[in-house]
Amino acid sequence: MTQYLENLTPKAAYKYAHEVIRGRWPEAEAVIRTDSYWAYVYARDIIGGRWPEAEAVILTSPEIAYRYVLSFIKGRWVEAEATIMTSSDLAFWYASEVIKGRWPEAEAIIRTNSYWAYQYAHEIIKGRWPEAEAIIMSDPKWAYWYRINVLKTDFVY
Repeated sequence: MTQYLENLTPKAAYKYAHEVIRGRWPEAEAVIRTDSYWAYVYARDIIGGRWPEAEAVILTSPEIAYRYVLSFIKGRWVEAEATIMTSSDLAFWYASEVIKGRWPEAEAIIRTNSYWAYQYAHEIIKGRWPEAEAIIMSDPKWAYWYRINVLKTDFVY
C-alpha cells in the first residue's frame, strides 16, 4: 500500500476518497495536502470544514485561499491576507465580501488595475479615490464611468 501511495497524485487520491471510500482517507491525506486546489476540494467535499493540516499549502494560492475564506473561515483570515492581496481582483473581492469596507493594506495592488480601481472607488470607497485616478483615467472606459458614477459629473467629449 505504501508503494501505491508514493505514486498517487493529489487528484487521484481525492477522487478515490470521494468516489470509492466516500469519506476521509487518512493514509492519502499527506499526498492530497501537497496541492492547494485538491486540498481545498478535499476539505470542502470530504471533511466538510476546515482542514488545519492543509492550510499551509492552501495559503500558497491566492484564489484557493480566498475560496477557503468564503467556505470555511467566514470572516477575516489574517494568515491569508498577504497571499490574497497579491491579486487585484481577489483583493477587491476580499475587501467587498469579507472585510465589507476599505482594506488599506491592499489598496496599492488594487490600484494597479483600472477596472478594479474603478470598482473599489465606486463600490467600497463610494467616492473619489485620488491615489487611483491616474490608473483609472488611463483607460477611457473606466475613466468615463468614474466621472459619471464616482465624481458625478457629466462626461465632456
